[in-house]
Amino acid sequence: MKYRIDLISSSSTDWVDCVMGDFDSFLQDHANCERKASAMAMSFVAKYPDRVEIIPELIDTAIEEMEHFKQVYEIMQSRNILLPQEIEPDLYIKQLLDGCHSGRLERFRDRLLMASLVETRGAERFRLVYESLKDPQLKDFYHQLWASEARHGETFVKMALNYFDEGSVYFRLQEMTEREAEIIDSLPIKPALH
Repeated sequence: MKYRIDLISSSSTDWVDCVMGDFDSFLQDHANCERKASAMAMSFVAKYPDRVEIIPELIDTAIEEMEHFKQVYEIMQSRNILLPQEIEPDLYIKQLLDGCHSGRLERFRDRLLMASLVETRGAERFRLVYESLKDPQLKDFYHQLWASEARHGETFVKMALNYFDEGSVYFRLQEMTEREAEIIDSLPIKPALH
């Protein structure tokens, strides 16, 4: 069985240049993304308490994402960067959510696969950030994050395969991956993860 998602569209060099040109803003957005990723993992626990097979891993994921938030915040503190007063809506996440089915079971599957796509895109973008950074400590940090996000991307596919047959998971994942590529290519370029 395959757990790793092959993204259809690669992030542009323009995106990397934008992030490197305003890394402080990127850090602010990155911190918010880690906080939201932790909350997303816990939202699965809250909405699907009967899915006991995946709850321990969801809790571990939520804790790890919160640890990443703390690490990003410590980097921000060292650079005298504050968390933003307001969190802008994430058009990438909104559009992915809009494409999820509405039936309880189908939405559960789609949300797991969406989480996998978001983590996989994060891994791809953290790799690009890692490759572009000069500071050895930041470089090491983003290398670790790249590996962690890639692992989380696989984790959510495995979770979906606990409850849904392989054919339907991979068929739906292909549809969602195609849609994700359209979304990522349509977003304005800014110093943000999405």
